[in-house]
Order: sequence, then C-alpha cells, then structure tokens
Amino acid sequence: MAALSGLASALESYRGRDRLIRTLGYCCQLVGGVLVEQCPARSEVGTRLLTLSSELSHCRTVLRLFDDVAMFIYTKQYGLGPEEEDSFVRCVSVLGNVADQLYYPCEHIAWAADANILCVDSARWWTLSTAFWGLSLLLGIARSLWLVLTLRRRLRSPVVAFTSRLPRSKRKAMEAQVRSEVLAVLSNLADLANAVHWLPRGVLWAGRFPPWLVGLLGTVSSLLSVYQAVQAGGGEAAATP
Repeated sequence: MAALSGLASALESYRGRDRLIRTLGYCCQLVGGVLVEQCPARSEVGTRLLTLSSELSHCRTVLRLFDDVAMFIYTKQYGLGPEEEDSFVRCVSVLGNVADQLYYPCEHIAWAADANILCVDSARWWTLSTAFWGLSLLLGIARSLWLVLTLRRRLRSPVVAFTSRLPRSKRKAMEAQVRSEVLAVLSNLADLANAVHWLPRGVLWAGRFPPWLVGLLGTVSSLLSVYQAVQAGGGEAAATP
C-alpha cells in the first residue's frame, strides 16, 4: 500500500509522470522490438507495443511544449554559476544550459512541421534538436566525470583521510555524490548512444540500431533516472528527451 501511495504521489508531479511515461515507452519498445525481430509468431503484439511506444514518445514531445519557461528561469537563476563552484563545472554547466535552452524551440518547430502547422522541413529541425540534446549529454558526462575525479581526489588526500579533519556525515555525503555522478554518466552515455542513432545516416552509428536496442538503452537510462530520483527523495530535475 505504501508503494502504491508513493507511486500515486509521484504521478501527481509533472516530472514523476514524465519519468513513468519515458520508462514505459522504452520498455514497450524493448519488448516490442524483441518480439518483432525474434518471435515472428508474436510480431503483431510486438508491432502494437512499438506503436504504443511511439505514441508515448509523442505524448512527451507535446508536454515539452510547456517546458521553455521553466528552463529559462532555471538558466537565468544559475547564470554563470556560484563563485564558490569549480570553474570547469561552472563553464560546462552554463554551456549545458544553453544547449538545453536551444533544444526546446528546435523540437517545437519540428513538431509543428510534422503537424502541418508550420511549412518548414521538419527533418532539419529534428536533426538540430537532437544535436543540441547530444551536446547537452556530452557536457553532462564531462561535468559528472570531472566531479567524480575531484571528489575521489579529495577523499583520498592525506588531509581528508585523517578522519578527525572531515566529519563522517560530510564524507558520506561526498561518497553518495560520487555514486550519483557515476550513475549520471551511465545514464547519459545510454542516452547519447540513442541520440547519435537518431542523427542523419553517415554520422557514426546513426540509423543502425534495431528498435530493441534503442529500447534497451532508453530503459537503462530511464531506470537509472528513476533510481536517482528515489534516492534524492523525488527531487525535481530537468526533463529528458
């Protein structure tokens, strides 16, 4: 009953609902792709699951039409970052915020073109939005790796190793942040692999992934995101495409 109450509470928030839709969509793509490719007798079920996955993805695209303002406020509040923060982290975070901010209007234009609202080439705008997403993921990976190296260096330094110099609670918080950043790297790597797949053919492995592999990578990324949200007590995070 407690788990059901927790789920209901999560679904009341936009981010919680988005995480569930994302996870469910990629799971459907994973199972549907496997059934279509490996089980001809159940290919009809697989096709229906792939259709459901596509509709859930479209649902998230429509909901992201309203994310621009929230992203703009976050970007404005972060600004150039707090002065006490590491300069590399600040630089990468600012660039990541810019990439995220540009991603949304590009995706909106692509969606509007597909819906025949705008008379423009949707493929070009989808490519541009995917490129901004991939750039944001790369910057996020760089940020997390830098933080992991910095925190581990501090934890292993002679001064920090001397427990009387560092409170036990702070050490545990640093270790928890290291684990969180490692999970963020794994999640972003999985998403980055899919982002490259959705770029025009000729770019690395673009267009070469079967549906089940896209679903697997997306499922891994989504589950890691859900786990991090649970660990953080359901803290809000920016929406993931």
